[in-house]
Amino acid sequence: MATTSTTGSTLLQPLSNAVQLPIDQVNFVVCQLFALLAAVWFRTYLRSSKTSSFIRHVVATLLGLYLALFCFGWYALHFLVQSGISYCIMIIIGVENMHKYCFVFALGYLTVCQITRVYIFDYGQYSADFSGPMMIITQKITSLAYEIHDGMFRKDEELTSSQRGLAVRRMPSLLEYLSYNCNFMGILAGPLCSYRDYITFIEGRAHHRAPPGTSGKEDVPCERAEPSPNVAVIQKLLVCGLSLFFHLTISKTLPVEYNIDEHFQATASWPTKVVYLYVSLLAARPKYYFAWTLADAINNAAGFGFRGYDENGTARWDLISNLRIQQIEMSTSFKMFLDNWNIQTALWLKRVCYERASVSPTIQTFILSAIWHGVYPGYYLTFLTGVVMTLAARAVRSNFRHYFIEPPQLKLLYDVLTWVVTQIAISYTVVPFVLLSVNPSLAFYSSWYYCLHIAGILVLLLPVKKTQRGKTPHENVQLSRSKQCDERENSLGQNSFSTTNNVCNQNQEIAFRHSSLKQ
Repeated sequence: MATTSTTGSTLLQPLSNAVQLPIDQVNFVVCQLFALLAAVWFRTYLRSSKTSSFIRHVVATLLGLYLALFCFGWYALHFLVQSGISYCIMIIIGVENMHKYCFVFALGYLTVCQITRVYIFDYGQYSADFSGPMMIITQKITSLAYEIHDGMFRKDEELTSSQRGLAVRRMPSLLEYLSYNCNFMGILAGPLCSYRDYITFIEGRAHHRAPPGTSGKEDVPCERAEPSPNVAVIQKLLVCGLSLFFHLTISKTLPVEYNIDEHFQATASWPTKVVYLYVSLLAARPKYYFAWTLADAINNAAGFGFRGYDENGTARWDLISNLRIQQIEMSTSFKMFLDNWNIQTALWLKRVCYERASVSPTIQTFILSAIWHGVYPGYYLTFLTGVVMTLAARAVRSNFRHYFIEPPQLKLLYDVLTWVVTQIAISYTVVPFVLLSVNPSLAFYSSWYYCLHIAGILVLLLPVKKTQRGKTPHENVQLSRSKQCDERENSLGQNSFSTTNNVCNQNQEIAFRHSSLKQ
């Protein structure tokens, strides 16, 4: 029988017993399905052309708080406490320094709640808990604080193009602020969106955009009929269905924990260990595909997530999409995987940390990511390993890839090899993220003799080319073609109204680089 332990409603306990799933998970899925229906109703009967922004804000907020109360009970008050105190900080401290205070308070409050969850609730349980939505709210609070600081304190010439496009020029009202943080479309599973994008949606201005011109400049406002999200929603719901099916069937037959089984470690050959490592981590991903794709579909069903039209005039509904499954599974580099996994979190890390860090931005970004995810030691092992893997992969890619661009057969061989290495490295890196505890994680790495850690460190100790000086004309041509290939890879599914590829020098490029956002 499924567990009856929950902080939220027990109304669905019979359903939980019938499907043999924890009540928290059942509450989450049912509330998300309710949110999907509410989103269709919201778009149909409260569309911006008929309803004032005030009403849309009120309804979105009240529905969101109801869902939170149903799922988490009185623990949902943490959402209001964290949001309310952060808003007071914004008002009292002032625009010059409030982003720093909001960042420290919001992240600190989240960390305290996560510690409470680990030591009061069952350690290692993946069932829904109130700290999950707080992770999204923390992202929204800190993002908004920095956007207000950029828009109301800093000079335009001091901002990057993306910061200028996202800057907020006036202090949000309390209703607008609560609606942004607690709306029913994103309170349970996000994803993160910028404040300006959300207000544009509520006010009904998102669809007034023409297809981008050949110049690549941002969309020009124009009067167009509001596009329908129905096709995009149906497609994403189909992906949700397949992901849920794989999670309920295949995922449970391939546990990640089997990688540290003593009998398996003692008897399995190295090829078997490598294959099972990859397959078990592959089987662990569908639950994320399900949750994030369903959240995206809910926002789209409400009319949120439209990012303009492509060159053919087709509406695109991936403004706040959180992942690109095809690019994830076909990644040929560590960076390509990270660029397409948990996209909105990667953008948040870039905006609030990497772009603003003056010392070791890559390391600071990984540390912030670990703190934000929670207090399980496995998170820190994963992200510390990720630093080594990212830096090593960057060094190898920047120094050798351009030698394998031509002929096409050589490029294909390079892509196959880098796909294999990338998938193994990703799986190796994230095992502690799934195992959570120190001892099982170290047992896994010990069984692999820390081989990828050692390989990564050796790569970083080797001399690498820091500049393009001294290269032959042929090498420069190859490097140019390599960069063009990178740009084509990174141009797939970019999540902004208009995109520009930030082709940095090799010292400045990181795993969390995305195309700049403009509005």
